[in-house]
Amino acid sequence: MKIVILDGYAENPGDLSWDWLAEYGEYTVYDRTPAALIDERCAGNDIIFTNKTPLTKETLSKLPGLKYVGLLSTGFNVVDWEYCKERGIPVTNIPSYSTMAVAQNVFAHIIGYTNRLAEHSASVHAGEWAANPDFSYQVAPIYELDGKTLGIIGFGKIGKAVARIANAFGMKVLAVTNHPRETEGVEFTDRDTLLASSDFVTIHTPLTPETTGMVNAEFLSKMKKTAMLINTSRGPAVDEQALADALKNGVIAAAGLDVMKKEPPEADNPLCSLPNCSITPHIAWAGFETRARLMEICKQNLRAFSEGNPVNVVY
Repeated sequence: MKIVILDGYAENPGDLSWDWLAEYGEYTVYDRTPAALIDERCAGNDIIFTNKTPLTKETLSKLPGLKYVGLLSTGFNVVDWEYCKERGIPVTNIPSYSTMAVAQNVFAHIIGYTNRLAEHSASVHAGEWAANPDFSYQVAPIYELDGKTLGIIGFGKIGKAVARIANAFGMKVLAVTNHPRETEGVEFTDRDTLLASSDFVTIHTPLTPETTGMVNAEFLSKMKKTAMLINTSRGPAVDEQALADALKNGVIAAAGLDVMKKEPPEADNPLCSLPNCSITPHIAWAGFETRARLMEICKQNLRAFSEGNPVNVVY
């Protein structure tokens, strides 16, 4: 069989190996595939792997020999899976591989803000500690997490992992979900109560018509002025202009983002220049162990397909 990986760089920038694919046939790996080359690079392949490179019905209809599509991600909106289903082509994704990594990123943003790590490190590197008469000084206020309230919107596996970490810090945890189930250390409530009560609000919802643009001006106006918003779920869940306005005007105090509506963002994105908005380039999932786990599940998916019993099929 012929196999192509359309955009393998994010999953494997060089510290993992694709050699296991040789067991299944001849394979080609592209770091990235621009839109103009998608059809050409897909042509003649039995198996296609993609992360963010779109596979539309138009492209898929030109591939009569296509047998399998493997996603290098959990999300599957980049593939016209309904068309693949009509043709009997399995489309598989990689579920639940990054739960703890994403939860860790949430607290990286929170602790970066409460302890002002970047500001204090920059001050020391600028020589301000060496020139200071005191053994300890602050360039910005720092805060404890113990006793603070964390609000979690969306309570799937990642939301639950975030709650466990928050409990370990001594935080009170509020959560909003369509399917509440009694959980130690978590109080389920409605969204307005959560927003009004939380010192930190973290988003962990899937992207649906209901959650697209969910974090808008009205949503932000219901938060505490001292609160921080964290989004590690899906960029389009946040109205970025509304968030920028809220951060500029003191509606909320800070934000921490690992995802943006457009990735990479435009250079003039209003959030990218704000000092009270920390942004990481969609790396919550990208730790070495996390990517190795993703690749292992990818192997299992392909093995199951080759044995006639595909798993993690998205339809």
